[in-house]
Amino acid sequence: MKNEMKTATVTDDGTARIHYRTVWISDVHLGTAGCRAEQLTAFLKSIDCDTLYLVGDIIDGWRLRSTFYWPQAHSNVVRSVLTKAKRGTRVVYVTGNHDEFLRKFTRTGLSLGNIEVVDEAEHRTADGRRLLVLHGDVFDTIVRHHRWLAVVGDVIYDASMEFSRRLNKSLRLLGMKEWSLSAFAKRHVKIAVNVVSNFEDAVATECRRRDYDGIVSGHIHHAEIRDIAGIQYHNCGDWVENCTALVENERGDIEILRWPPAADVPLRSNKPLQKSLPALVLVPRAV
Repeated sequence: MKNEMKTATVTDDGTARIHYRTVWISDVHLGTAGCRAEQLTAFLKSIDCDTLYLVGDIIDGWRLRSTFYWPQAHSNVVRSVLTKAKRGTRVVYVTGNHDEFLRKFTRTGLSLGNIEVVDEAEHRTADGRRLLVLHGDVFDTIVRHHRWLAVVGDVIYDASMEFSRRLNKSLRLLGMKEWSLSAFAKRHVKIAVNVVSNFEDAVATECRRRDYDGIVSGHIHHAEIRDIAGIQYHNCGDWVENCTALVENERGDIEILRWPPAADVPLRSNKPLQKSLPALVLVPRAV
C-alpha cells in the first residue's frame, strides 16, 4: 500500500487548488430555487482540471420557460465555468432533457465561447478505457414517450424538495441531521428503486452494444460507481440534493466526490469516498 498525493496548483491569491485530470458534474438545474449554486461555485474554485464535463441539466430550461428565477449565485456558477475555459480547461457541455433547447444547435458544431456543446461525447481515461458520456434521458421511457408525465413528475419532485427544505430548516435549529424525502423514496419505495435499476441496466446495455468500456451519465440524481456485467457504470449525481461530482486522477482512477455540507444519501462506490477538504490541504489516498 502506498499513499498518492493529489497535485495542486497555487492561485494568484496564494491558495491551492487540487488538480484532477477530469471532472464530471451534472444536474445543476440553474434557474431553480433548489440549485445549490453557492456550494457548486465553492467546489469549482477549489479544483483545477484538464477537462470539465457538464453532463446535462445544467440550466433548467423547463422551469425558466414558466418562471424566471436567476439570482446572482447562479451567474457566479456560469462565471466560474467560463473562467476555467478561458484559463485552458477543456469544457464540454453535454445536453440533457432540461436544457434540450441547446440540442437544435449541436449538429452545427455549436460552441459557447470556449465551451463545446454536444449531445454525447467519448472520454478516454488515462489508463486507456473508452467511456461514453451522455446525460441519460434517452434511456428514460417516460421522458421520451410521455412528456406530460415527466412534467408532472418534475412538479412532484420539486414539491418533495420544498417539503425537505422546510423540514430541514427545523431540524437544523434542533441540531438534528437533515433528511430528504426524495432520497428516502429512492432507497425504500419499490417503484423508485426499480426506476433507478432499470435506468442503470439500460445504460449498460447500450454501452455493450456500442463496444464501450463504460459510461458516465446523470439524470437520476443518484451518484454511483459500479460494475454492471462487465460495464463500468458511473453517475455524477446532482447539485440539488447531493452536491456530488466524479473525478479522475492521473492514473485513470475515477471516484465520487461529495462537497460539504455532507448530503443525506450515503454513496456506494468501488473506490473510497474522498471528502473535499479546504483548499490548502492535499489529500492522500491509500492505494
